[in-house]
Amino acid sequence: GLNRKGLRNISFDVPRGQIVGIAGVAGNGQSELMRALAGLLPADGTITLRGQTLTQDALLHHAAFMPADRHIEGVASGLTVRENATFSALEKFATGGIMSRSKELDKVRSIFGELAVKAPSMEAPILSLSGGNQQKVVIGKGLVQRPEIVIFDEPTRGVDDGAIAEIHQIINKLADEGLAVVVISSYLPEILNLSDRILVCRQGRIVEEFSPTEATEARIMYAAVH
Repeated sequence: GLNRKGLRNISFDVPRGQIVGIAGVAGNGQSELMRALAGLLPADGTITLRGQTLTQDALLHHAAFMPADRHIEGVASGLTVRENATFSALEKFATGGIMSRSKELDKVRSIFGELAVKAPSMEAPILSLSGGNQQKVVIGKGLVQRPEIVIFDEPTRGVDDGAIAEIHQIINKLADEGLAVVVISSYLPEILNLSDRILVCRQGRIVEEFSPTEATEARIMYAAVH
């Protein structure tokens, strides 16, 4: 029963290990919905995780949000690859308020390995990386927090074709590892390729749900505009 400006009585569930795709014409409430689920926007209604109702602040610790525009919200353009990968969770590398550089470097090496980040070095400027590799660093930054819910808003916008396939592999791997994954995308082949269930958003409401076997681009678009 989630409500706020732009959202009307939204209800759905995301089981562990499942990718739920949310489709619809841009501007119909999808982005506001995802930000509310991640604790970034207040909303009326109830959000539960494993049966426990979460406050907006608690959501920030359980959900990772990967924004659509990495240049505005995803990366700090003046920082290095290492700094971008870890700055959202520096407390995880500190004891008694003192940073452990070795712990931080171990985590960045782990991110590089798990996500196949290609960069000249950890200390390279983040903007020296390709769009796809910048996006992988954004994903890694979110995963440092060990979330149980991972939310992607337009995960492959502005990346090349080779990186799209790699990012899709990462998203599928997160679901295989038991995380609950939500993907918003205006690119319908992406939604069809990734999703275990597809919800269609129109005028701030969920108006239709499809299984992968039922869904087609034509059926999704019809639901999105009629």
